[in-house]
Parts: sequence; C-alpha cells; structure tokens
Amino acid sequence: MSTTASPQHVLTRRPWRPVPFVAGSMALHVGALGALGANPEWWPWIAGTLLSDHAFMTVCGLLPRTALIGRNMSRLPRDSAARGEVALTFDDGPDPEVTPHVLDILARHDARATFFCVGEQVRAHPELCMEIVRRGHCVENHSGHHPTTFSLLGWQRMQQEVDEGQAAIRTATGIAPRFFRAPLGFRSPLLDPVLHRAGLQLASWTRRGFDTNTQPRRVVKRLTRGLAAGDILLLHDHNSAITPSGTPGVLESLPQVLEAFERARLRPVTLREATGA
Repeated sequence: MSTTASPQHVLTRRPWRPVPFVAGSMALHVGALGALGANPEWWPWIAGTLLSDHAFMTVCGLLPRTALIGRNMSRLPRDSAARGEVALTFDDGPDPEVTPHVLDILARHDARATFFCVGEQVRAHPELCMEIVRRGHCVENHSGHHPTTFSLLGWQRMQQEVDEGQAAIRTATGIAPRFFRAPLGFRSPLLDPVLHRAGLQLASWTRRGFDTNTQPRRVVKRLTRGLAAGDILLLHDHNSAITPSGTPGVLESLPQVLEAFERARLRPVTLREATGA
C-alpha cells in the first residue's frame, strides 16, 4: 500500500465521523437553535448551556491525553503491550546538535524510537531526518511551525499546519507520516476531521518527563516510576533543558530510561511497528 495516499482518497474510503461527545455537542447546538426559534425568551438559558459546552470543550483541549474531543492514542494497542513493547517518542526536532547523539544512544541499546518533527526544522536539516529513518526509526508530523496557539487556530489554518509538516517530512524522507502530535499537546475538536482528511492518527503519551524544564534525575523518575508495557514516553531532542554541566538533559536521562527498559524486559519500538501502520 502506498504511504502517500491522497487526503481525498482517505476521505472517500472512510468518511469522518465525530466521536460521541463531539456528536452530542453538535446535536446540542442544533437543538438550541430550534429551541431559540420556538421560545426566544429562553435565550439566557440557551446561551448559558452553549457557553458551558464550549468551556468544557476548551478544558478538554488542554488535556493532551483525552479522547473526548477526538481520536487519540495515549497507549500502545493491547497486542503490542502483550508483546512487552513500549514506545519512546521525541518532539520538536530534528536538532543538529542533539539528535545525532540521541541516535547513537539508541543504537547502543538496539532501541527504536519515533521522532515527531517540526516542518521548519525538517526543511532546515533534511539530511538529519533521512539519517533518523536510515537508522530504523520513524519520523512523524509535529506541525509545520509548532505554533503555541495551535489549539486556537481555525480549521483552515490548522489544516495548513498539518499539511506543511506532512509535506516537509515526505520531501525529506520519501515517506509520508502516519501519526501526528499536537504542539504542546493542546488541540480543539477541529483537529480530528483535519487529521482524518490527511490520513493521520493523533498520538499523545502515557507518561511525560517534562525534560524541557526539569533536570535528568527527575525526568528519569517521572518516566520510569510505574513503567509498564504499552506505555508511550515523551522526551525532546530539541529544546531539552540544559544541565549545570552544559549538557542537554535528554542525553543524560535517555541512557537511564533505556536501562530501565532492559531491567523490565521491555522492548522499545516505533509507533508504526507497535500498531502495524
């Protein structure tokens, strides 16, 4: 099967359907319009109900692991967990100063990982993206420019961010991404149909090290305490916090995380391998 299927083909093959909570919200809006037309004096109650719905949607968008406002993979599939697999993921790269060292550490432990790369970083370092793939890892979509306001974007602008990240990675590696991670993990209900059109699956995480602002010892503790098969772990190969010795923290925490995998007899795989994508 081609990895570059067009968005139109994906849409024709399987039409998008909202998840139940979003479908209920859409029905609520339609019902509210009908009620307002029949009983205009009810407008304060109707407005309050709709505002409450929007507020709850907004809160959900700030919860990276929720699936209430769209399909979201925060753990590996049951079959993958049964095989003792876990997934290491790296965000925001590639970084010419850090990513090569991350690749070397992974190679020493015979580990595979998934790199969620930003389109503008990919365009700046296409050879590094190709090296990630050459070493047996996967490069997936982390938007075109990693806007901090991603969850506030309208449908068209959000689609542009997704498409730009997709195009940059496909051009650099020859392989179309199959997974998407929202910048900062924040999103709105608009993202689900955008990803469906692009043939992408949203992937969040089970556990996060907060390595952009935390020193390695605490990062390792957060990632390995209660570690279990099926977990998806989040680190950064770009924007990782710098240690007092001047080293990107990920280069100190990653070997310890990989050693924890080995002690627990867990095998780090790519998201594609875990899901059969």
